[in-house]
Amino acid sequence: MKILIIQSLAVMFILASCTNNNLQQPAFKDATLPVEERVADLLSRMTLEEKVAQTTSYNNQENVYDSLGQFTDEVLKDFVQDGIGIMRFGRLLDQGPYKHTEILNATQKYIIESNRLGIPTLYYGEALHGYMAEGGTVFPSAIGIASTWDTELAEEIYSVAALEMRARGISVAFSPVLGLARDARWGRTGETYGEDPYLVSRMGVAAVNGLQGDSDEYDQNHVIATAKHYAVHSQPIGGTWNAPADFSERTIREQFLYPFEVAVKEANVGCIMVTYHENNGIPVTADHKMVTEILRDEWGFNGFACSDLGSVSMLIKGHNVAADEAEAARLAITAGVDMENGGSNQCYSRLTEQFREGLIPEWVLDTAVTRILRAKFQLGLFENPYVDPDRVSTVTNTETHKALALKTAHKSMILLKNEDNLLPLDENIIKNLAVIGPNAGELHFGSYSHEPRVGTHVLQGIQDFAEGKFNVHYAEGCKITVKPGSFWDDGNPELNSLESDAALIKEAVKVVKKCDAALLVLGANESTHRESWGADNHRGDRSELSLIGRQNELVEACLKTGKPLIVLLLNERPLTINYVAENVPAIIEGWYLGQETGHAVADVLFGKVNPGGKLTITFPRSVGQLPVFYNRKSTRNKNYLFLENTPLFAFGHGLSYTSFEYNNLRLSEETIATDQSTETLVELTNTGDVAGDEVVQMYIRDKKSSVTRPIMELKGFKRITLEPGETKIVTLSITPEKLQFYNVDMKRVVEPGEFEIMVGTSSADYQTVVLNVK
Repeated sequence: MKILIIQSLAVMFILASCTNNNLQQPAFKDATLPVEERVADLLSRMTLEEKVAQTTSYNNQENVYDSLGQFTDEVLKDFVQDGIGIMRFGRLLDQGPYKHTEILNATQKYIIESNRLGIPTLYYGEALHGYMAEGGTVFPSAIGIASTWDTELAEEIYSVAALEMRARGISVAFSPVLGLARDARWGRTGETYGEDPYLVSRMGVAAVNGLQGDSDEYDQNHVIATAKHYAVHSQPIGGTWNAPADFSERTIREQFLYPFEVAVKEANVGCIMVTYHENNGIPVTADHKMVTEILRDEWGFNGFACSDLGSVSMLIKGHNVAADEAEAARLAITAGVDMENGGSNQCYSRLTEQFREGLIPEWVLDTAVTRILRAKFQLGLFENPYVDPDRVSTVTNTETHKALALKTAHKSMILLKNEDNLLPLDENIIKNLAVIGPNAGELHFGSYSHEPRVGTHVLQGIQDFAEGKFNVHYAEGCKITVKPGSFWDDGNPELNSLESDAALIKEAVKVVKKCDAALLVLGANESTHRESWGADNHRGDRSELSLIGRQNELVEACLKTGKPLIVLLLNERPLTINYVAENVPAIIEGWYLGQETGHAVADVLFGKVNPGGKLTITFPRSVGQLPVFYNRKSTRNKNYLFLENTPLFAFGHGLSYTSFEYNNLRLSEETIATDQSTETLVELTNTGDVAGDEVVQMYIRDKKSSVTRPIMELKGFKRITLEPGETKIVTLSITPEKLQFYNVDMKRVVEPGEFEIMVGTSSADYQTVVLNVK
């Protein structure tokens, strides 16, 4: 009897132990544990196949819903049995924000339930200038955001983008672009913040902070930011997409890498996108020094690195450094690219056998997967993988967001010329206004924007403003291209026929003749500057930079009427507008102004808003000057035959409806040691009759150094609002970091000597004081 009782108790104990073990939650599911402990536990439970799956992506989002907008697993089921790292979701889903979120939730649920460990996927979207999806708030293009020179505004813009993304379940933003735009032939110029590393770094930090928030673990209003395109992607030889870059290590580190370094060290950016092209013969996707030694070992980057779309497979057919998908995957993952953002070819799916056979050490895979899983835990996806569809409408393109889009458009516009103070126009004097041009009646958002575009174009905005005040008369004037511009559609643009444009110009002249003044809305469209991906039927780079088609002829014909003309440019790259600059009395560069284009233009045109934007990129006189940028070396100073080697409009240039005066420029300490700091102080006065904004810019030049240095470098700026007659003392800091450069031994140093400190309104208009460093 005793034996039976003891045996029964033993069985009960074993059963109880098994039950407790079954009920015991795996450590990775315990949200109270530190992220690193959860990552380690989950990694220890994963098979080789499950680990490799986390390094892959799925980009055919159109296959997860049917013609009725309902979720379907018909194609997806073949890809997610072991899980998936990241998935694209956004551009092609034209089902409305609510349905978008429902399908995303259904897809996430299917992925979680299809893999053994229930690992959720990351979803990525674009946020170059607002969340790129149907209904998302559309801000001015990235180069327009930078033209505000307002980092607080930029952070607010990207926080809105993050909110709208996360509400729909998007957890990773493939933004911001931190390349330097120094060759305007390149079709992606408008995706950047301009040509200067310091300005780009400050805008980059603002963008990352806005997207990610101020915590290492992201709340439900923020996403992981992706700094791209790492690196030197933005000044390809010949200005064509994906062409090689060929720069010295000094130039790469001081210029092109600097914004990325700051984004890593100061903003703790969560993701880096590694780009397509090659530097000095090595494709970046396979460059261990660039992706691991510099990015991680030197800078301490702790996020995950992903490839650009299809850049791993490009190692095979584009760069010819890999024989097949397996070798391409091996080159990329050993370089430090944790995740493949694959196109039609998924090279990383070929990693499993290579790890199994010992061709690649498994610690390489474990390291990559650890970084990816860490991001998923930091985002809270294991606890909250789904989002509330009812929340989307409450945070998407709200009245507050619309007001911010309008404010940004106001602040981004740049007054390039205003002869005899033609602007602002007086609504009480104007009786008939001509609105002319191919961009007047069309809405343009530029690169990485949702289509079809929804917002207010220039003509509509002016008509709304004019109601009950004056008459608005419209004529197209000419066409930029036969078909409307599209960033996405394949097919290279065609110019309109001479006969058709001649008729349109003739009609425009008739309209101008009967009006008091004319606004000519010119520039480009999305088909004429865009990313030149894929085959040869999606071009976006240019061999010259003049106004496309017969826009100059339109300007010339309208000038002959003798009526006052204003030119508004809507485009995404600097143009060689020599004829316009010489002959038209007033010129505004708008870039692309976003969904509130028309309202913003009307407000600036009639003085309700005083423009205060400044150029973040140099306007050349000729394409022969390219690459052109203000922070050149002193020996690049020769003029060309028949052309002065000066910019048409300088970096930092931008006028106002008021005037400003700089006085009493000084240093708080005129002499400092190499490890000390000082400040510049200048008195800025609004000497005009209306309130306005001025961007005070500080440039530094090392007068004598052990290696050659640029003639000037931007190292500080501040946008200031002043009422008429008001004076403010503007202070800008000078730290050792702002005086540093790479010496002969490629070490960052501050060398003793004299430094010119230049403070003013642009890179061509400033005052100077000398700083002594002992």
